[in-house]
Amino acid sequence: MRSPNYSSLSNTLIRDKMPKYIEKSGKKAIIEKVRETDMIFYLNMKLREEITEYEDERSVEKIADIVEVLYAILDYKGVSLSKFEKVRAKRANQLGKYKERLLLKEIVEEDLSDASSQ
Repeated sequence: MRSPNYSSLSNTLIRDKMPKYIEKSGKKAIIEKVRETDMIFYLNMKLREEITEYEDERSVEKIADIVEVLYAILDYKGVSLSKFEKVRAKRANQLGKYKERLLLKEIVEEDLSDASSQ
């Protein structure tokens, strides 16, 4: 794992223990507590950031970071992990998963009048 570039972390949501890590590196962390009403905005920004980092690195650690942000979003919305898992499982049951590696290329509207005249 590469060492973090703390200078690129300005105005970004950080994990609770990050200020200590920044201080251990000999720097000072200037932090501000996010207002409750702004939290979802910063969580969504963080999710995009983590997804971009995953696209660059393709590491399991980056997937874990994405999941941590998703857990924080669920917590913010008041959704327990067990409730979320039920929703996820229901959607997987209804819509399927991604195991068959299907790629939608196009959707073609069928002209039903042609089919019925044959």
